[in-house]
Amino acid sequence: MARFPLPSVPSRLIDVEVAGERRRGAERAVLVPAGPAGGAEHSGKAGEVRRMPGGDARWLVGIGDGEPARWRTAGAALAREAADAVPAVQVELPADTTGEQVAELMLGALLGGYRFRVSADAGPGVLRTLRLVTQDAGHQRVVARVRALAEATALARDLANTPSNIKNPEWLADTAARLAGEVPGLSATIRDEQWLAAQGFGGMLAVGGGSASPPRLIELTYRPRGALRHLLLVGKGITFDTGGLSVKPADGMHLMRTDMAGGGAVIAAARAIAALRLPVRVTALVPAAENHVSGSSYRPGDVVRHYGGRTTEVSNTDAEGRMVLADALAYGIRRFGPDAVVDVATLTGAMKVALGLRTGGLFATDDKLADEIREAGASVGEAWWRMPLLDAHADAVRGELGDVRQAPGGPGGITAALFLREFTEGLPWAHLDIAGPARAEKPYAEVVPGATGFAARTLVAFAEAFGSDQA
Repeated sequence: MARFPLPSVPSRLIDVEVAGERRRGAERAVLVPAGPAGGAEHSGKAGEVRRMPGGDARWLVGIGDGEPARWRTAGAALAREAADAVPAVQVELPADTTGEQVAELMLGALLGGYRFRVSADAGPGVLRTLRLVTQDAGHQRVVARVRALAEATALARDLANTPSNIKNPEWLADTAARLAGEVPGLSATIRDEQWLAAQGFGGMLAVGGGSASPPRLIELTYRPRGALRHLLLVGKGITFDTGGLSVKPADGMHLMRTDMAGGGAVIAAARAIAALRLPVRVTALVPAAENHVSGSSYRPGDVVRHYGGRTTEVSNTDAEGRMVLADALAYGIRRFGPDAVVDVATLTGAMKVALGLRTGGLFATDDKLADEIREAGASVGEAWWRMPLLDAHADAVRGELGDVRQAPGGPGGITAALFLREFTEGLPWAHLDIAGPARAEKPYAEVVPGATGFAARTLVAFAEAFGSDQA
């Protein structure tokens, strides 16, 4: 199937070592705080890297005012500067460096040098190792968790960046199954179009009906012993989105290879949750389909019956994400009976208008759930803003020909969330709209152009807190 040499998935990240002394001969970077301590050679501004012509240090790296997020910016800037320069960099940490600062420096260094390029000549960068020199042995405990978080983000980026002539629903499903098989305790079940038809997944079959590549439902399961709480994660897996018969403008359509960024985040998070052996049961569902244009495409005005029987009146075939999510939500809740549900999707352009490109939209039926997700995101450097589920617009979602209307107009992000709420059976539920922060046009902090992997770290951190909270 692959006609071009694809980079390995998952991408290989640099190694991070914590040691008590410098390694002789390895290039050194010096962290410089803002203010007079930087001297005339460096302002100390976070992320500013200055290469030194000679002497003991090769680079001076600004860490700003010492806030942990500034250390993430510094780590990313150093990784980008050194990526093709040297195989190893060592950084001597100040004696008062906190574990949070170390974690942020690591996260930035692991992700800031990420690259994904489909080329016969493209290979990994030269940089292979970051050595943190410190006398604080406690910093070693930070490494495993931060690496798992960074690997989740990088994997979500890999999956979203993969071009859609390679990444169809079958490829995504097969890749998810392979990745799950590499982690003890994580299992994968892949449902094909015949199973979907027999079980009544009308939304997935409608959206995928216009493509020569049939849909797949990816089901990942993690069931650790003693876990008392069960979390259902659902991620939109549209491997390419033309808009269907409600076709998108040509400008920007090439970016629709990343329209499964929510599904990629869910796959990556499930893998990290199992790798970290978190004490929470997780079921992850990714309804994967390609929304294409053909004689078998679904149409505006169609009425589609979802898993469980509820029907949807189709208004716009480019509102396909909610169609596949509705099937997966209904199935996951009825089949598994979770304690809480979180879905993730690049769902609405309205959210990009409302919140821009660096903040995710958070809708929730439960205040505690919303607060925990927002706090989880803040702890790993991902920003969320809670949006209102306004019941004043709930009647707009009611259908005339079907039970519900797919795209009724009005405030697009809100009505999309209200549509999905119809399939959640009153369970504590959160909907994460990542249409803005799932992609980036320029680098900032640990983010590089292309798919960002946004939401993967939040899901891992949230699952960690959710499993620990047995109340």
